[in-house]
Amino acid sequence: MADIQAFFDRKTSTVTYLVADPETKRAAIIDPVADFDPAPARLGYASIDAILDIAAQRGLAIDWALDTHAHADHLSAAHHVREKTGARIGIGAKITDVQKAFAPLFNAHDITPDGAVFDALWEDGATFRIGSVDVTVMHTPGHTPACVTYVVGDAAFVGDTLFMPDYGTARADFPGGDAATLYRSIQRILALPAETRIFVGHDYLPPGRTEVKWETTVAEQRLQNIHVGAGVTESEFVAMRRARDKTLAPPALILPSLQTNIRAGALPPREDDGQQYLKLPVNRLGVAA
Repeated sequence: MADIQAFFDRKTSTVTYLVADPETKRAAIIDPVADFDPAPARLGYASIDAILDIAAQRGLAIDWALDTHAHADHLSAAHHVREKTGARIGIGAKITDVQKAFAPLFNAHDITPDGAVFDALWEDGATFRIGSVDVTVMHTPGHTPACVTYVVGDAAFVGDTLFMPDYGTARADFPGGDAATLYRSIQRILALPAETRIFVGHDYLPPGRTEVKWETTVAEQRLQNIHVGAGVTESEFVAMRRARDKTLAPPALILPSLQTNIRAGALPPREDDGQQYLKLPVNRLGVAA
């Protein structure tokens, strides 16, 4: 069984997981977060470096930096992990659809929409190992077309597809997202054994709860998830999700996040002055894609 350690990033409400095989001391980091302050456009890696330091203290070798999807709410630190540890970056194979949708938004001529900036593009049902621990990849689109769930033994890392039962489910209004597809993906996750542990990608505290949480179970989600639990039908879910999504503003970091995350967490190429720039395409969000 894999050893799982969670790290909560309060600025983005994101959970990064360090997943290790205690037998071989090989490990993966799931959904690593870069530190980004948008006002001064200051990028740093203190948070992920602290996780890497803990891994080193435990004698762990990082083989994988795994993203569950191209995040729109934080910059991935996957490229930084690869540079510091030699880890390979893995993501769902449908990331190519996300690259095709968003590279034109940023006029990103360096992006070839073939996923080549990643080391592994996971198809549904793909398997690999973290040391001696088997991992199975489930394609769970709906939030984005490229979302995947990593099933590691009795644990499933679901990214943004599901949240804690008292918060519900992910939005489905991004380009390539779809509420009906999201419902069906969630049903695949809920078809896992009831005792399967669910590790969510975020926790946004709902009214009445003050303690951050990130672990639940399939059984709890089936019964208690406020959006899909207790027999909610697909049509009921789609109606709720579409109505709710109309009230949601774009994530605060969507523009800097997407243009780095379709590059596996790397910044755009340096320009002729030697500087790297993040673009803000004016009046284009929601239009080009």
